Amino acid sequence: RQQAGKRPGEAGAMQSAVFLALQHSGGRMEPGGRRRGETEEAAERGRMKRTIIKDWKTRLSYFLQNSSNSTKIKSKKVGKQRTYFRPSPEEAQLWSEAFDELLANKYGLAAFRAFLKSEFCEENIEFWLACEDFKKTKSPQKLTLKAKKIYNDFIEKEAPKEINIDFQTKNMIAQNIQEATHTCFSAAQKRVYSLMENNSYPRFLESEFYQELCKKPPITRAAQGT
Repeated sequence: RQQAGKRPGEAGAMQSAVFLALQHSGGRMEPGGRRRGETEEAAERGRMKRTIIKDWKTRLSYFLQNSSNSTKIKSKKVGKQRTYFRPSPEEAQLWSEAFDELLANKYGLAAFRAFLKSEFCEENIEFWLACEDFKKTKSPQKLTLKAKKIYNDFIEKEAPKEINIDFQTKNMIAQNIQEATHTCFSAAQKRVYSLMENNSYPRFLESEFYQELCKKPPITRAAQGT
């Protein structure tokens, strides 16, 4: 038996009406007249942006540290050391002119690697760099060893850093590394370069971190007075 004043579905109808009213209003109004929902969303977007940039800086410092250590080891013979500084906004803007401009800059390369890591496709730039190093190898013995390592790391099925290339290219590489030459990985490297240039590179240029690098610092009053 139904209790007085309570009709079937009445509670559900009231809840729906309240939900629609809140949805239409966009949340409760704050004393200043701004909707609470808008304020919270803006704050959340700000927190997310700061988190993304902080995460990028952590990854970038890791790659720069590794590059710096590698350079220090190699440069001990000539008594020189190189440190990588944050580029000026003008220098960072040059990276948008061509993909090669980005790869040729140590800081830019490290930043791009950090970006690829955030997209879980860091293996592409690592393979490209391994191929660049491979092509500079002069010793036939070292060439064969490096060829097998690259194949094991990036090419064979279920490789720890397997890259996305077609089956025919993989087969051709497997045959070529038996008598390794400097062109063993040329086709695969071109494929990966094109993949990065056409997909990852445009997204990198639109990323919060890159946009932050291109921002010119605000002019202070002290600077204006000089």
